[in-house]
Amino acid sequence: MSESMYTLSSSPHIRSKDSVQSIMRDVVIALLPATVAGIYFFKLQALLVILTAVISCVAAEYIWEKATGRDISIGDLSAVVTGMLLAFNVPPTLPLWMVVIGSFFSIIVVKQFFGGIGQNIVNPALAGRAFLLASWPVAMTTWTVDGVTTATPLAILKGAPGELPNLASAFVGHIGGCIGETSALALLIGFAYLLYRRIITWHIPVAYVGTVFVLTTIIGRHGAMSGNAIYEIFVGGLMLGAIFMATDYTTSPMTKKGQVIFAIGCGVITTVIRIFGGYPEGVSYSIILMNLFVPLIDKFVAPRVFGEVK
Repeated sequence: MSESMYTLSSSPHIRSKDSVQSIMRDVVIALLPATVAGIYFFKLQALLVILTAVISCVAAEYIWEKATGRDISIGDLSAVVTGMLLAFNVPPTLPLWMVVIGSFFSIIVVKQFFGGIGQNIVNPALAGRAFLLASWPVAMTTWTVDGVTTATPLAILKGAPGELPNLASAFVGHIGGCIGETSALALLIGFAYLLYRRIITWHIPVAYVGTVFVLTTIIGRHGAMSGNAIYEIFVGGLMLGAIFMATDYTTSPMTKKGQVIFAIGCGVITTVIRIFGGYPEGVSYSIILMNLFVPLIDKFVAPRVFGEVK
C-alpha cells in the first residue's frame, strides 16, 4: 500500500483567514497616505524613486526565484512592501541606479539568501538603507525642500546650521528628510488603519515612541531635562520605523511581553545614537540591532508548554 508523503513547514502552525497577500495588501494601503504626502512634498523625484524601488524589488525577487527554481512568490506583495519601505527610507534626490542596487541587496542578499519570506533575520528595507548609507553616505544624507538643499530637523538639533521648523510643519511633513518619514500625520493615518485591520497591535509602536519620548526628556541634548521630546517624535524616522518596520512579523518577537522589551531596546538605542552618536538618526540601526536579539527575547519570554519542566 502506498503512503502519502507530506511536507511539514516550519512552525508556528496557525490557522487564520489572513494570508500573506491579504496582510501585505493592508500594509500597502496603510502606506498610501505617506506615499501621497511624499509625492506632494518632493514632487516627481519622490514618485520616480518609489516606482524604481518597487519595480526593482519585484524584479529581483522574480529573477532570483526563477534562477533558483523556486515557486514565484511576487504575487504575495511582500516585495512591493519592501520596495515602498526602502523608498521611504531614502532621500528623493538619490540617483535611481543606487535605488536599484539597494533594492536588489534588500531582496536577494537580506531576504532570499536566508530562505525567502519569513526566514530573514533583519528587516530587508532597513538593511538596504544601511547598505546604501555605508556605500554612498553623501547621497544618502542630502535633502531638499522646495528645491533648496537643507539640513533635516534632527541634524539641526544635532548642531547643523539652520532653523527648526514649527511643530505644525513638522507634523504635517513640510520638512527635509527621507521620502516617507516627514509626515507624522500621514504615518498616523496608516497606523490607525493597521490597528483597525488588526494587522499590528499597539505594543511595539507605543513602547518604542514612548521610550524615546521619556529618555529624550530626561537626558536631553544639552543636559538633564533639556530635551525637546515632541520634535524627537515628529521629525526623523521614528514614526516610520516604529509603525511599519519594527512591527515586521518575521523580525519582531512573538509575544506581547517580548514585543515591549524589543521596543524599549529600540528606543534606548535610538536615543543613545541620536544624542551621543556622530550621526543624527538612530532608528534604522536600532531596529536592525534589536532584530538580532529577537530569538533570544523569544527564548526567555515565550510561555512554557503545559507540563514542561525547566
